[in-house]
Amino acid sequence: MNYVTTQDGAKIFYKDWGTGQPVVFSHGWPLCADAWDVQMLFLLQKGYRVIAHDRRSHGRSSQTGTGNEMDTYADDLAALIESLDLKDAMLVGHSTGGGEISHYVGRHGTKRVSKMVLISAVPPLMLKTEGNPGGVPMEVFDGIRNSTANDRSQFFKDLAMPFYGYNRPNAKVEQGVIDEFWREGMMGSILGLYECVKQFSEVDYTADLEKIDVPTLILQGDDDQIVPLENSGRKSAQIVKNATLKVYPGASHGMCTTESAKVCADLLEFLQS
Repeated sequence: MNYVTTQDGAKIFYKDWGTGQPVVFSHGWPLCADAWDVQMLFLLQKGYRVIAHDRRSHGRSSQTGTGNEMDTYADDLAALIESLDLKDAMLVGHSTGGGEISHYVGRHGTKRVSKMVLISAVPPLMLKTEGNPGGVPMEVFDGIRNSTANDRSQFFKDLAMPFYGYNRPNAKVEQGVIDEFWREGMMGSILGLYECVKQFSEVDYTADLEKIDVPTLILQGDDDQIVPLENSGRKSAQIVKNATLKVYPGASHGMCTTESAKVCADLLEFLQS
C-alpha cells in the first residue's frame, strides 16, 4: 500500500491510479478514500490520474493522538500533493473534505491547483452562531460526539439513513450502501472521529473560500439533511470568485453514491471545460 509520511510521523494512506491530469479527492466524515471508488474508476477510464487519501485517523492512515484538526489535515494534503509533485490538479472535496481542500488553499495557495469542486461541502460554516443564524445548533453536534463516543457502531448504521436520504418516503434503501458506510466509519479511530466533529462544525472557512482563485464547481442536493444547502453551497457560491453552483433536485448528502452517474458526468464536463 502507498503511504506518505508527514512531518509528525503520521502515515497517510493514498490510492494513485493512472496518468494524465491529476484529480485529487478528499472524503467526508466518517468515511475514507473508498467513498470515491465510483468516481475514481470513471475518471481513470477517461484518461485521468486519480488520487484519494484517507485523512489521518480515518481509514488506513495512522490513528494519531494529535493533529486531528483542520490545519494538520490541510498540511497532510499538502504533503501528499508535494510528495507526488502534482501540478494542474483538480481538487474534489465532499462534505468535510470540502472544508479540507478549501483550507488547503487557504494555507498553501493554488500554485498546484487548476480547479476546485465542492460537493455537499461544509463551508463556509455549519454551526449556528449570532452571525450565522441559519446554521445547525451546537446540540446537534454534541449529539454526534456523544453517539460517536458511546455507540458509534449503531450510530453509523442509523446515520446512513438520512445521509443517503433513505428515510424519505418511497426511498429505495440499499443495504450494501449502509454496510459500506458502517465499514468505512468503523475503520477510523474513535478519537480521531470524535475530534473531527469540531472541525466540520465549528471551523469558519470563509477566509479560505475568499482565497480560491481558480474555477470552482459547487454541487449539492436540495434535500441534503446533513449539510443544509441554503447555509452551505449557496453561501459558498456567493463567496468564491468564479464559482458555479449546480443544485440536484431531491438529492441527499450522499449524492456521490445515490447520484453517482450525474456526479461523474459533471466532474468530467468540468475537467474538460
